[in-house]
Amino acid sequence: MTVNVKNVVRMMGILLFVIGICIIPSLIVAIIYQEKISIISFAVTMVICLSLGFVIMYLFPPSLMKIKARDGFLIVSLCWIVASLISAVPLWTSNAIPSYIDAFFEMCSGYSTTGSTCLKDVEILPKSMLFWRSFTHWLGGMGIIVFAMAILPSIGVEGMMIASAETPGPTLDKLTPKFSDTAKNLYLLYMLFTAVETLLLVMGGMSLYDALLHTFGTVGTGGFSDYNTSVGHFSSPYLQWVIIVFMTMCGTNFNLYFILFKRGPKAFFSDPELRLYLAIMGTCSVLITIDLLAMGVYKEAGQSLTAATFQVSSLMTTTGYATANYDLWPTFAKMLLLLVMLTGACSSSTGGGPKIIRILISLKLIRRGVALKIHPNRVLTVNLNGKEIPQEVASNIANFMFFYIFTVFAGGLIISANGFDLMTTFSAVITCLGNVGPGFNLVGPVMNFSIFSPFSKLVLSFLMIAGRLELFTFFMLFSPHYWNPDKA
Repeated sequence: MTVNVKNVVRMMGILLFVIGICIIPSLIVAIIYQEKISIISFAVTMVICLSLGFVIMYLFPPSLMKIKARDGFLIVSLCWIVASLISAVPLWTSNAIPSYIDAFFEMCSGYSTTGSTCLKDVEILPKSMLFWRSFTHWLGGMGIIVFAMAILPSIGVEGMMIASAETPGPTLDKLTPKFSDTAKNLYLLYMLFTAVETLLLVMGGMSLYDALLHTFGTVGTGGFSDYNTSVGHFSSPYLQWVIIVFMTMCGTNFNLYFILFKRGPKAFFSDPELRLYLAIMGTCSVLITIDLLAMGVYKEAGQSLTAATFQVSSLMTTTGYATANYDLWPTFAKMLLLLVMLTGACSSSTGGGPKIIRILISLKLIRRGVALKIHPNRVLTVNLNGKEIPQEVASNIANFMFFYIFTVFAGGLIISANGFDLMTTFSAVITCLGNVGPGFNLVGPVMNFSIFSPFSKLVLSFLMIAGRLELFTFFMLFSPHYWNPDKA
């Protein structure tokens, strides 16, 4: 079985066309703030994307051949890479970011909803460029592919096959018979969250511009801010708790909201992944609150609870916003933050990381392994939601976890050539692969990734994309078996 090149090329044309349309809001912002260079950069890029996309779609009409898994993996990986390459052009040509590699890094960070930045001072960038930078979070959060399936159902390829390769988590449930309808329902919910949070932030005193940018970063669990001190720029506990709530909501499996609507709160909260997700977040927030009070970092319990809960929810949902320099916190608190950074959010959410569902099943596999050591002849199964998990699924999850750990160490080995300390090196890889944003030490919440060499920035950029696409989708393209037409 070979790759269906025509469908792949056509999808790239659709992607260019979609990016061209998505540039329009940023172009409008540039016009409002009279940023002439930005207007030119956005306008030229938009015209090129729309024209080239239209030509490609015209030359490559829908193929009668249905898209297969092999095509889907290639399409998704190329979409994220091409989107980042094209979207970096306005940042580079406007001289907002003079280095194209740095601009590419920012766009990979944007579309992968990572939030890591190599900019030392984001506040000097034109407002339209900051808007575009944050808007890529909103696009990447639910996925460009799902977006394309929602607005362009006539592309002639099987949408579910593509989206299953892109959507975070082990599975993407079909909520309606047609996948295009499922995508539309998800985006309606996504836009509802966006509208409600924007309204609540404006009510709390944010300008509409700031509210939109921080909403894009929240619902997409991305974390880009237009201030060097991130959400810490706003001292309002109200604003911080609004963002905490929406980070937590968008780190939850979106399918559960439809279950909540159809079957009620009991079915919603009976989901084991959600329960573990909230239990880890709540426990770590309380423990860090106590630790910060005990070590005298904060004097008031409310202030300590807000700071602890914000950082925990931000890192666990892989959003990456910050209201405090947690690098200065006690070691126990930082270890708990590292723990939640390594767990990630729920499956089928906008968050990244290994995902809670994999952590949960891995814990069940460990428990079964211990029980079998004690009672070798006992027949034990791993169950989830009252159903036995197939051995193949359990094996795939174990393979993913091992591959994730291997990638962290391999990436760390490559990045270590920069000569920075161990925590900086490993946390940089962990935060990029897990799409978290800030790390520790030299890449902590008040620092950035500008210290790395251009080659290391490229490595970290591709790690962001690989993490966003669940590792296998991206790395299988480097396997000789993938390109062997004799292999199914």
